[in-house]
Amino acid sequence: MIYRFRVILDNDTEEDIFRDLEIRETDTLEDLHNIITQSFGFDGSEMASFYISNDIWEQGEEISLFDLSEDNSARLMNETSLDGVVHEAQTKLIYVYDFMSMWTFYVELAEIVDETEGNDYPNLMFVQGQVPDTAPEKIFETDDDDNYNEFDDGIDVDDYEDLDFNENWN
Repeated sequence: MIYRFRVILDNDTEEDIFRDLEIRETDTLEDLHNIITQSFGFDGSEMASFYISNDIWEQGEEISLFDLSEDNSARLMNETSLDGVVHEAQTKLIYVYDFMSMWTFYVELAEIVDETEGNDYPNLMFVQGQVPDTAPEKIFETDDDDNYNEFDDGIDVDDYEDLDFNENWN
């Protein structure tokens, strides 16, 4: 069987940036990693991971390109077949490429179809949008809260009477 995925770049631009890909269900996550990096114009030399996701795109178990764990317990892309992590009941993955830039993609299984004789797989079916030169900036909760101040502890450092020391100590 052939899995058809839509891979969407997480960005804050008005333009949708995505790729529609076909790949055999028995191929590995490393094969999917390779077609994603090629289809978005990356050289594939950076660290990357897939994360199993639920319906509201929460990041779950990590499946890495390389094992960087101290006890060699990481689940690896080249040892994980697509049909072992993606199926009709589990359709979503999050893919992060280049942990310094944090290119983040939403990968969703759109359709499972029969293999077409004469087609080469993996196959790039459709391209929408131009990839920006730099990864879209991530907005974190504290960045989104205009009233947040990590240094606001309620102490007025100019009010010496409330502090527990003598201002003329030397």
